[in-house]
Amino acid sequence: MALSTPESDQRGFRDPGNGLRFAVVCALSIALMVADNRVNLLQDIRRVLAAAAFPLQVLVDSPAALGRWLGEAGATRSRLLTENEALRATSLEQSGQLQRLAALEAENERLRALLDSTAKVGDRVLIAEIMSVDMDPFRQRVVINKGSQDDAFIGQALIDADGVVGQITRDQIFSSQAILITDAEHALPVEVLRTRQRTIANGTGQLDRLSLPFLPRNTDIAVGDLLVTSGLGGIFPPGYPVAVISKVATDSGTEFLSVEAEPAAALSRVREVLLIWPGNQTPTDLLDPATEIAPDPALPEPTDSAAPESGQEASEPEAAPADGDQA
Repeated sequence: MALSTPESDQRGFRDPGNGLRFAVVCALSIALMVADNRVNLLQDIRRVLAAAAFPLQVLVDSPAALGRWLGEAGATRSRLLTENEALRATSLEQSGQLQRLAALEAENERLRALLDSTAKVGDRVLIAEIMSVDMDPFRQRVVINKGSQDDAFIGQALIDADGVVGQITRDQIFSSQAILITDAEHALPVEVLRTRQRTIANGTGQLDRLSLPFLPRNTDIAVGDLLVTSGLGGIFPPGYPVAVISKVATDSGTEFLSVEAEPAAALSRVREVLLIWPGNQTPTDLLDPATEIAPDPALPEPTDSAAPESGQEASEPEAAPADGDQA
């Protein structure tokens, strides 16, 4: 008995082989990736899929959350008493410091009146919890449990109790993906609080180190200087702590210093972050009130421009005012 017939042989030639199928799938995948990279073709589909996968993320995180809850519930009585005493002491100390708050606020208002400065409004914030961390050693990314349904938006700044953490890069409706300031692809405009020197802090891929590669050799900077957000670019509000200078070295043959800084935020231990909606608040005032009235060395000294006399002809050009006199 024949094992094959002419009809079956022809069907075999008509069916594409596995290699052809693989090539077609690869070509379609590459085309979709290029289209998504150029015109964000799959952005809406990715958001819907991320929203659909959100319950699964919660389910995966549930054992760890349950373990933390059981650990806290099973704490011994002596440990709770010790923590309670420490909190009482901290609360008493802070209460004593807050007693001067009213006097300091009144003094601040008088100084602002003397400087003809308007009052500043605090930024709107929202607490978010980190759900997962990217384990890739070359990527510093996290997923938080707030998305566009909570008014979170791409580019929004994240901070913790100590300083800047990162910013949102992808909205997933019920959650968001954020990049940390130490990611090798992240750059943050900062300024040295002591000298008001502006520069860029680049991520290095390490959670405990930032790099400042664009400081000239004659820059006034020292170990221990605090870096804060400069507000340039409109992403991060000005004045939030970013890092502390940990190394300043001069490399021979280069025009720039080799400067490293340690992030102010505890990026390796952070569990909750604050989402910031930019306002008029500048937390630098809380760090060093004297810096508010310090002149910016990058700006020229203001000069008084003489007003034209009433008899002056209209065709005569008026002296251009200096930058400091412009409103």
